[in-house]
Amino acid sequence: MAIFLSLVTAIVYGAADFCGGLASRRTSTVSVVVWSQAFGLVLLALVLPVLGGHPTVHDEEWGAVCGVAGAAAIGLLYRGLALGTMGVVSPLSAVLGASIPMLYGIAFRGERPAWLAYAGIAAALLAVICVSAAESEAPDANAQPARRGLFPPGVTEGLLAGVGFGLFFIALAQTRAAAGMYPLLAARVTSIVLLLCGGLAFGGPAAIRVARPALRIVALGGTLDIGANILFVLAAHAGMLSIVAVLTSLYPAATVALAAIVLRERLGRLQWIGVALALGGAVAISAA
Repeated sequence: MAIFLSLVTAIVYGAADFCGGLASRRTSTVSVVVWSQAFGLVLLALVLPVLGGHPTVHDEEWGAVCGVAGAAAIGLLYRGLALGTMGVVSPLSAVLGASIPMLYGIAFRGERPAWLAYAGIAAALLAVICVSAAESEAPDANAQPARRGLFPPGVTEGLLAGVGFGLFFIALAQTRAAAGMYPLLAARVTSIVLLLCGGLAFGGPAAIRVARPALRIVALGGTLDIGANILFVLAAHAGMLSIVAVLTSLYPAATVALAAIVLRERLGRLQWIGVALALGGAVAISAA
């Protein structure tokens, strides 16, 4: 069950990130993050009575930590997707987003997956690295012109976003299954407050005003994002964090596919190898 939920989570996360990155090319990143988080909060409030839960102060505190890490991560990711090639930025964030929780689960939670699962984890991580390394083969005509610097546009943001996602997943895994989705509620409220305060402090009301052409995409992205968060919580409580985190990190496959279809980003040879490795890794983990 955890494997299936993790794979569905990856697809939904990938679609949400594509929507966020696309919207950030049409309006300010801050407004995209604030309003997508707000739309997600509405959906969460609707499903919360159905899913139930009995949170403690401990659960709510970890939920607030999730909100801090998640706000930083999603903002950096959307900025990176707006600046650079989606097929590069998204996998880079996934490398760290998967590696950090995986190492945490093995080192601090005593999780010991079977050897086949380790092979699947290695294949999955290698897959996102291959996709990331394919930038020179598959340039994106929709991305902004490259600037001189240590990394191509969007790469720094993608790496920092990966650290934020890794911390988000670890914090979310500290909550109890009995808490239900209430830690996500605490996370979402915390992130919205932080983003609103930051946006108003540094950019004023204009910074959080979303352009009308991007509003529908922002709403869709926010809905998909909170849906993926709910699925991740269910998966993390049903299986090992090291497995769930890595399978969830395959979300770039959905982002890359949508970018290729909608934005005409071309897939290079290494990207196709990455897709094959991702599928092979998923099969190995499922069979372990």
